Amino acid sequence: MPTALITGVTGQDGSYLAEFLLQKGYKLVGMVRRTSTVTFERINHIQDDIEIVQGDLHDQSSLVEVMEKYQPDEVYNLAAQSFVPVSWNQPVLTGQVTSLGVTRMLEAIRMVKPEARFYQASSSEMFGKVREVPQKETTPFYPRSPYGVAKVYGHWITVNYRESYNMYAVSGILFNHESPRRGLEFVTRKITYGVARIKLGLANELRLGNLEARRDWGFAGDYVRMMWMMLQQETPQDYVIGTGVTHAVREFCEAAFGYVGLDYRDYVVQDPRFYRPAEVDLLVADPSKARQVLGWEPEVTFEALVRMMVDADLKRVSIEMAA
Repeated sequence: MPTALITGVTGQDGSYLAEFLLQKGYKLVGMVRRTSTVTFERINHIQDDIEIVQGDLHDQSSLVEVMEKYQPDEVYNLAAQSFVPVSWNQPVLTGQVTSLGVTRMLEAIRMVKPEARFYQASSSEMFGKVREVPQKETTPFYPRSPYGVAKVYGHWITVNYRESYNMYAVSGILFNHESPRRGLEFVTRKITYGVARIKLGLANELRLGNLEARRDWGFAGDYVRMMWMMLQQETPQDYVIGTGVTHAVREFCEAAFGYVGLDYRDYVVQDPRFYRPAEVDLLVADPSKARQVLGWEPEVTFEALVRMMVDADLKRVSIEMAA
């Protein structure tokens, strides 16, 4: 029975990955930060099957301790300050966690168990002001936020440890991936939760930023399968993960409101407060390497993803109303 360590196990991706690895028969260790309000909502249903351990990407010794105690065969580094707008308000914290945290984790692996396989969660935000469309593994990076810059550092330090220490360390450059477990601060959940509240009579408008920004949106459950596949290969390689299809925020609104019989134009208000200081206009993946080498294909369509998220939020808001 292989052992896997997931940092960020209580997040969207961590929870889906934990479910997937448990089905594969892994012994699972989930690392969480010590806080006064740890939320296990996303993993409540599997929490008894996961060994929860405290550790922090700020703290090298805690990472070494976790590695020494559990000796994981695979390490999935999904923990980060992962919300782009917050990275403008807290750029130093974002750098400490999202970039230097990767170095600390890699160092802990190198010191304790260098044969362990390491997955780093890279991001399409690294492409930022895109140099070519679509974006593939060789597309130059041009990040447009402190988050994107931090992710570029994390990506390249992973490459450097792979090449310098012959470690099995890879990065998955993931494009936007959503689910009913997405945080409410992200635009897709903000939309579907807003739709549910409006449909159920609790709100009459939804304020959003740039409706023309385009993203390559997929289902998080499909993407975590790809993380595992990357660590099962003979040679470590980086991959771009996405659907290869792009949609505007406006289209997401149209699909979500339309699903419950409403016209988004009657409810959505564009608010300059929600515009980014530097916008990323068109992110779209070229996942052909992942398809050819690994045989990976996303299974959930854009339309099915939107419906899944709206259904979940209608149920969630109904429960909130009844409480």
